Amino acid sequence: MIAGNLYNADICRLMQIDIITVAPELLESPFSHSIMKRAQDKGLLAVRTHNLREWAINKHGQVDDYQYGGGAGMVMMCEPLANAIEHLQKTTTYDEIIYMTPDGKTFNQQTANQLSMKENLLIICGHYKGIDQRIRDLYVTLEISIGDYVLSGGELAAAVVVDSIGRLIPGVLNDETSALFDSFQDNLLAPPVYTRPAEFKGQKVPDILLTGHPVKIEDWRHEQSVQKTTERRPDILRD
Repeated sequence: MIAGNLYNADICRLMQIDIITVAPELLESPFSHSIMKRAQDKGLLAVRTHNLREWAINKHGQVDDYQYGGGAGMVMMCEPLANAIEHLQKTTTYDEIIYMTPDGKTFNQQTANQLSMKENLLIICGHYKGIDQRIRDLYVTLEISIGDYVLSGGELAAAVVVDSIGRLIPGVLNDETSALFDSFQDNLLAPPVYTRPAEFKGQKVPDILLTGHPVKIEDWRHEQSVQKTTERRPDILRD
């Protein structure tokens, strides 16, 4: 289950997430609609994007260079990233400095729960061939991957992480308990859900859900979760 007072409605706090990127335009839409927009409108979440080119090494906006040792793909340079991070650190103390990278720790619901308890996060979006290793060694405290595949940049991955964290902040969801029953919260997949009509194209809602008996319904849902997880994600049960 979720640790601590993650869903204590009496807790009202602002989480600030700063994102360093070379493509801030990619992050405009994900945070301008739906739950993420409501979270910001309520004053519970602040998402700020920072264009790395503001700290470019020259007037041409250069933030990358060729790899030492040769090889395809450009690497994001030390100076722009270090200057951006240190500039932001002057006004904000970060609980974590996160780098989005395919070779990072695989992101899951437990990590989302833990990060949702933080106050200030800084996310670095990689691009091209990635960032200079020295930035990872000197500044980064947590490296995250959202899956075993490669994207053009870290922006979409950052949006996924921010969305999964932001919805867990107390007060963001209209029903404070809703996220408690999401998939993976108890290392189980969520059970099937139904709404009106009670019958659709010959398919009926399970009778148990129409009984109004909360204990029996909860037992049924748990059984369905275990069955689905066993069939689709047995690795979760093993873990």
